[in-house]
Amino acid sequence: MATGRAGSGVSAGAEDGSWARLLEDVARSGRRLRRAELESLREYGDRAAEEGRGLAELVDERLAAAGRVWEGQPVDAASMAALRAAVAALATGHGRAYRERLRREEAGRREFVADLLSSRSDLGRLAEHAERFGLNLACAHVVAVAEGDGYDLEDPQVRALERQLLGRFGEEEVLLAVKHGRLVCIVPAGPGEPAAIRAFAELTQGRRVVVGRPHSGPGGVVHSYEEARNALEQAAQLGLDGKLLNAADLLVLPVLLRDREALEELVRGVLGPLRKARGGAQLLLETLTAYADSRYVAAEAARRLGLSVRALAYRIAHIVRLTGLDPDDALQRYTLETAVFGARLLGWPDQSADGRAADGRAGDG
Repeated sequence: MATGRAGSGVSAGAEDGSWARLLEDVARSGRRLRRAELESLREYGDRAAEEGRGLAELVDERLAAAGRVWEGQPVDAASMAALRAAVAALATGHGRAYRERLRREEAGRREFVADLLSSRSDLGRLAEHAERFGLNLACAHVVAVAEGDGYDLEDPQVRALERQLLGRFGEEEVLLAVKHGRLVCIVPAGPGEPAAIRAFAELTQGRRVVVGRPHSGPGGVVHSYEEARNALEQAAQLGLDGKLLNAADLLVLPVLLRDREALEELVRGVLGPLRKARGGAQLLLETLTAYADSRYVAAEAARRLGLSVRALAYRIAHIVRLTGLDPDDALQRYTLETAVFGARLLGWPDQSADGRAADGRAGDG
């Protein structure tokens, strides 16, 4: 029997001799296996699991040795009880080590994914560790981020989502993570990407999901993640329709925000006159938004706003009078639409374009 953890390997030959002597002793005395003997078997199973040996191999080894001892002899109840107890102890030790290894691997995997999504990570170290987790960072990856916060990988719903994704697409194809309480899905760019992203979006139970553009290299994953995260926040600000959006479709937003001072000037200059309207600018801003979302089809915009076409026409005419810009003119439409986007990004008119709270006082328009 093995008596400790010393040594670098598990020797089946040495075990055969001690196991044979134990079986012979049990057959003579009819005794049960002692606590120390059972613990020795558990430790043997534990060490074997650490070395990558399967439980079936260990059990077969133990049965083969028992067969050699019992060959040509009657086997009594005490011997069979000892064999059953020995196999159970081996299984306990092996299972204990296997679960511990899984915990270590899971912790390592989570640490790796957290590093992968951090802009402060050592890219060389990431590239070294990526292969262990089935990721070829030389290839392009895309990252999808789901709306919401408070997610935790230990949440039963998140674990169920992870099992379903990995079951469908394989552990080497998809990585699920939680970053700042949001669900994050990392997928290799390629033919299988759309299906994996759609599945992730469906499994997040109707939450808005934004997908970053594909990027390659050790820093590619974090680049795609930052794109998706920023676009998700901007989509929420703008109240955009659609549950699955692409950051590539929203690239105009960071361009607008890159020069915030110019954007504030645009909003003040173009939309500031709307605050003279009776009741303030918000109603006319909503009218412009609905008109743009309806592709400037008056009947559809009126339906969305719950107005008659005539009432909508009156509002549009009022906007033209106040701003001097006509949304039915192609160039002026672009200026108005860009200003409306800017207003929504800046929170105007609830927050004025120069950062002071809007007073919301009605004008005389």
